[in-house]
Amino acid sequence: MDALKIEEMEKMLKEAHLEKARLIESRERESHARRQMLEEERRRREEAEKRLQDETVHRQQLVDKEVKMRSKNFSQTRPMTRYLPIRKEEFDLRSHIESSGHNVETSYHVILTDKMCKGYLVKMGGKIKSWKKRWFVFDRLKRTFSYYVDKHETKLKGVIYFQAIEEVYYDHLRSATKSPNPSLTFCVKTHDRLYYMVASAPEAMRIWMDVIVTGAEGYTQFMN
Repeated sequence: MDALKIEEMEKMLKEAHLEKARLIESRERESHARRQMLEEERRRREEAEKRLQDETVHRQQLVDKEVKMRSKNFSQTRPMTRYLPIRKEEFDLRSHIESSGHNVETSYHVILTDKMCKGYLVKMGGKIKSWKKRWFVFDRLKRTFSYYVDKHETKLKGVIYFQAIEEVYYDHLRSATKSPNPSLTFCVKTHDRLYYMVASAPEAMRIWMDVIVTGAEGYTQFMN
């Protein structure tokens, strides 16, 4: 009887040890799962905070950029009269362009005097939409904007009269196609045609646009 009791007690003790081991293992699994869940939650929270910080920094950069651009544009704003046709004969074209903020001395692509402006521009053809380099001459005495094969000015290719010029504006290739340089493309609008031209440098383009505006008489004649 004693042997049976001892055997029974050993069996119960063994089962108790096994149950204890199962409980400890179950608690460890639950604790591990809980730690994993907490770690995953912490990682998601950190990623969300980082995305929020990145978005905040990006938005602030956009705001700073917009403020900077507006400040720059405001500082470069010139009187509206700079962009209106000027018909008086004693008008000094070079002085006008220089007083508009352009650095004529360093603009090697443009030759500018008190009555004329000359230089190369790449023009899109009227019928055949190909781009060709032409020598342009803006002459306030003749009231013409002419273009030649080269700077020798022996082979005239076309003439734009001041009376026909209505507008001068950036095109950004809304209408022109495959410009050699889209960022330097501008348009001269006349009564019957749009002339797409490409300057050799940003400052040269701005000078040409301001120069041509001084000779635009198409819409003023229409108003009269």
